[in-house]
Amino acid sequence: MNHAQLTALGRALRVLGEHGESLSADTLDAKLHEVKDDLRRALDLLEETVTTAVPSTRCAEHPTGPVDESAPDLCLLCETRRRTARRAEFNGPAPQAPAAEPTPSRYGMRADRPQPQQRWLPELWNGQAWQLCGTPRRDRREAELFIAAQRRGPRPAMAYRIVHEFTDYEVLRVWGTPTRTDIEPLGNL
Repeated sequence: MNHAQLTALGRALRVLGEHGESLSADTLDAKLHEVKDDLRRALDLLEETVTTAVPSTRCAEHPTGPVDESAPDLCLLCETRRRTARRAEFNGPAPQAPAAEPTPSRYGMRADRPQPQQRWLPELWNGQAWQLCGTPRRDRREAELFIAAQRRGPRPAMAYRIVHEFTDYEVLRVWGTPTRTDIEPLGNL
């Protein structure tokens, strides 16, 4: 619900509250029709602001989740979790599968290498400093191919380099010669 909808709905409900305070046994039919129109207006505003489905459970975590009629909050997901906990109290913890060897990953295990992981950073010389010119790569050959494509592009930089990032940074290869250029015209006179 956005702010405009909230203020309009609040205003419509305040008007209805004023109608409720002024009702009596001798209220005219014209006044009752006005109350009816204001009620319709408030219901229409409420219809516009409500965008989600009607909650099927009383659970704050899963309001539209599956229903379990025997659960106190009608939530099947939470009741399943509670039943599992109760079962573990009586039967003991569930049997654990034997510890298997972890499957080797092509990137290695976390304990195999320090953080940050090995990456190759393509950088370009912008006339003042080296700046990152592409996404850091996990493969050196891929980074070199990226720089080769940049050099053949329509607006190549003066120089490029690849920086190897592992536990420290190391410049592996430099293309071109980086020379410092003054960004101000006429030498900053």
